[in-house]
Amino acid sequence: MFGNLFGSFDTRLFDDVRRLESEMEQLFGRADPPAGIRAMRRGTFPPINVGVTPERVDIYLFAAGLDPKGLDISIQQNLLAVSGERPLPLDEAADYYRQERFVGEFRRVITLPDDADPDRVDATYRDGVLHITVQRSEAVRPRQITVN
Repeated sequence: MFGNLFGSFDTRLFDDVRRLESEMEQLFGRADPPAGIRAMRRGTFPPINVGVTPERVDIYLFAAGLDPKGLDISIQQNLLAVSGERPLPLDEAADYYRQERFVGEFRRVITLPDDADPDRVDATYRDGVLHITVQRSEAVRPRQITVN
């Protein structure tokens, strides 16, 4: 009855719109929250893992291409702050049509347990991973008491 509504319509236009939408999402990120508990929002750098034991808190920041001397690590009121900058040398003669590597200044803040000891912190940077160890206070650790 209606025939082909798009008989003379060029459907490549829709392909171009979908491609443009995809490129805009890559450039600006989606407004939707991350899909899973391990997903990060676009632009979150560096990704981190935090683990705890009765003795310490281990923080791993996956940040390849940093100069460890340019990192600022501080603790204040159980908040561990790590900031720095990751440069990206660019070839001025090249035209880049896609850049996915994070470049620029960053700052991550991690809440530490109440018993974290700010006076006993170590930080090492190796193979692109910053490992920060914060010891926990001995006074709050469980201890075994023997009965006489």
